[in-house]
Amino acid sequence: MKNMASALLLIIVLPIILSSQAAAQEKPIQLALFNPAQIVPESNSIKGLRINLIYGKNARMTGFDWGFVNHTTSDQLGIQWGFVGYTEGKFTGWQNNFVSITKGMFTGLQTGFVSYNSSKVNGLQFSFFNYAETLNGLQLGLINVIGKGGFLPVFPLFNFSFDK
Repeated sequence: MKNMASALLLIIVLPIILSSQAAAQEKPIQLALFNPAQIVPESNSIKGLRINLIYGKNARMTGFDWGFVNHTTSDQLGIQWGFVGYTEGKFTGWQNNFVSITKGMFTGLQTGFVSYNSSKVNGLQFSFFNYAETLNGLQLGLINVIGKGGFLPVFPLFNFSFDK
């Protein structure tokens, strides 16, 4: 009976401890020269402002992300401006870089010289070269590529696909 009570207490308390540790790893500001020369370690998340002078890398990013190379290993929510923006997870918001790359689902506006998404785009890509594996929205640019579905696989000036 004592073991059962201990196990039940552990089941109740453990999620609270883990969630408070996750919240403690979320920092409001990041300043990076290059990874690992940055204020907050790359394994932590940023919720607020991240400035990457050369190259910054963090787990999640929520807020305004500005710098030369902005790298997020998980999801990102907000605005990202820079020379290269690379998000390995989902991105929701506005990604505006010379080269914008998102591996996960993208929702919002993706702009720059190259906009590349290896998953699904929900929204607008407006760049010289646009690529989306699948698209629910519109591409505007000189070269527009949709991997699966779409008006045409490759089309100049615009391309589109809208889920039914």
